[in-house]
Amino acid sequence: MIRRLKSFWQIVRRLSGDDAYERYLEHFDRHHQADPDHAHCQPLSKKEFFKQWQEEKWRGVKRCC
Repeated sequence: MIRRLKSFWQIVRRLSGDDAYERYLEHFDRHHQADPDHAHCQPLSKKEFFKQWQEEKWRGVKRCC
């Protein structure tokens, strides 16, 4: 039962974007830290990440007509 609840909670977090920063850090470690050209780069802070995420989400026209 607890396993199902945890699984459900992970799905909810993914759909809501609540785990976006955690997924970003995993992606950064996997793809950027391993790359010698990007080894000197640091990941964004949580605050910087969400600021950039919100700016990208709301950039441009967001209406149907």
